[in-house]
Amino acid sequence: MITSIIEQVVSFLQLGGPVVACIAGLSVVALALVLLKTTEFLVCGVGAQKRAAVATRCWQQGRFGDAKDALTNPKSAAEKAVVTAFRLLETRTPKLAIEERVSVDASANIHQFSKGVRALEAIAQVAPLIGLFGTVLGMIEAFQALQSAGSNVDPSALAGGIWVALMTTAAGLGVAMPVSLVVTWLESRLESERVAIETLTSSLLLQLKPQVDERDQPMTEPQLSYGT
Repeated sequence: MITSIIEQVVSFLQLGGPVVACIAGLSVVALALVLLKTTEFLVCGVGAQKRAAVATRCWQQGRFGDAKDALTNPKSAAEKAVVTAFRLLETRTPKLAIEERVSVDASANIHQFSKGVRALEAIAQVAPLIGLFGTVLGMIEAFQALQSAGSNVDPSALAGGIWVALMTTAAGLGVAMPVSLVVTWLESRLESERVAIETLTSSLLLQLKPQVDERDQPMTEPQLSYGT
């Protein structure tokens, strides 16, 4: 059975020519990236901020030990941002410095998770264009054959050339459509992660009591307090 499948794939590639072979190569790359990014997002919990939300609630309730225990092994960008906020809050770091540190770290983590998503998006955009390019080339060849035949036109041969040309567009669309769906899911998870980082860290920083005007105070360690 495997041998027959391989033979069918080889005949399909030979029939479609280099354009279909190029699309097939893109499909292999896309499949590898889809499996890699999907596994990474599921394992790291990207877009699923349940653990980070639980830890944040524990911290707000004054259960600092439970909050840190809930995120002993942070994986997602939101979890790492919350852990960073915990650490800086414990050292009584000023609010502005906490926001800057969390923002820098979160941007780096989001960028790390975004690697590969842009490549999938490019494949989803380029695959149908390559298929359309193959169709145009095939139609040109078909009509050149029609012109060379003159009055001795074989309609079946012309139809065969046209459907082979259209096959490249179908192959390109067949790769682009599922990849586009996966890219949409991945981007929605990344957007959920960004929102979680902003909302969870902001809720932690809202507990900090406002400081008096530092222009009228000596340069001393800021006095912060944490709500429960």
